[in-house]
Amino acid sequence: MAHLQSLNTIHSSLPIPSKNNKGLFIKPHAVKISSCLVSDVTTKPITAANSTSVSNASKELMEADKSVMVGTYARTPVVLERGIGCKVYDLDGKEYLDMAAGIAVNSLGHADPDWLKAVNDQASTLAHVSNVFYSVPQVKLAQRLIECSFADRVFFSNSGTEANEAAIKFSRKYHRHGHPNSTNPPTEFIAFSNSFHGRTLGALALTSKEQYRAPFEPIMPGVTFVEYGNVEEVARLVKKGNVAAVFVEPLQGEGGIHSATKEFLSGLRSVCDDAVALLVFDEVQCGLGRTGHLWAHEAYGIYPDIMTLAKPLAGGLPIGVVLTTQKVASAINPGDHGSTFAGSPLVCNAALAVVNKINTPSFLSDVAKKGNHLKELLAKKLKGNTHVKEIRGAGLIVGIELDMPAAELVDACRENGVLVLTAGKGNVVRLVPPLVISMEELEFGAEVISNCLAAL
Repeated sequence: MAHLQSLNTIHSSLPIPSKNNKGLFIKPHAVKISSCLVSDVTTKPITAANSTSVSNASKELMEADKSVMVGTYARTPVVLERGIGCKVYDLDGKEYLDMAAGIAVNSLGHADPDWLKAVNDQASTLAHVSNVFYSVPQVKLAQRLIECSFADRVFFSNSGTEANEAAIKFSRKYHRHGHPNSTNPPTEFIAFSNSFHGRTLGALALTSKEQYRAPFEPIMPGVTFVEYGNVEEVARLVKKGNVAAVFVEPLQGEGGIHSATKEFLSGLRSVCDDAVALLVFDEVQCGLGRTGHLWAHEAYGIYPDIMTLAKPLAGGLPIGVVLTTQKVASAINPGDHGSTFAGSPLVCNAALAVVNKINTPSFLSDVAKKGNHLKELLAKKLKGNTHVKEIRGAGLIVGIELDMPAAELVDACRENGVLVLTAGKGNVVRLVPPLVISMEELEFGAEVISNCLAAL
């Protein structure tokens, strides 16, 4: 317990932030992005000195992490302590513009007042009951999701990978239910190049990166990977009659920010209909307003049989959702699937606040405008930089493909107060800021990215 006591001492000795008249935290020595003119941005190159310049408090916590955690994460050497809006602050008082948003989770930013009220109100009433009982927030959230989607029925889980596991099970059960006398109903799946559907064994089997799958083989058999966009190959495979479902992301996030075309998704819909296979859209990262539409597939007018959601839905609390048509739901019986924690009153009430805030025409229109503005800024500022191969994406999910590994640029941006992510084969910078980010903050972020890339 010694290291825990030490960390408590460190935390209690930190400067306590004050608030200004707008309720925003003011930390000692913080870089004030909100008042920074873009023309004033200067870029600090990465050096051995400044890339490791963290306080003893941060170093001690990082060492404590290594002594207690299973080593599944190659963490960035920053200890984040608090956030407000689109800014986060580390243990040493440095301010960052958050263009990572907890990997596309914090769509309303940090400490959103409506989200906070929903969490606090429900936490003071009833946090968890399990699915042995009914609860009001769960039913209200399910009703809300059905109202604003193609779906007839909802299943709650705790994460994106769990949602995809449920979709796998539902797909197989649907075909078994529809072929009661068959000893060999369809059980196989089609997924695509650059796909990412999760890290549990079923979802992992649908994830294309070999390095994710290889250490854990044998994993679920029966998955065939097809080049993203190749409808003809899907049609050839589905005709064999053993494909239960086709899993596809309308916009691939982890895989490198690749958008589907209308022709691709329309072709998949037709192929699946002809073969009586299910079409599953994974919108775990690209859904709920991220593209400027409530659901990414709405831009194409093509609708699935099943859709999986997770990341942004509960504003930072763990949730996963499977939305289905009635024809799929009719095959599922009590006991076929379940979860102890899923759909808790606390999480569902938070999710209701998030959905209600995002699902308004003005909010979604602003996301689309900000996304276009961000791509225009990047195109202008990165024009002529020979490292840039392509800028792509939709709404506020944008990728910058480079001809080099993106990690060095990610590190440089962090040192200069902007948090971004990698994607694809490690050569794509992924920008997934909170959907509430301001135009001024986007301009600051684009300027830092441009300056850092120019300095490499």
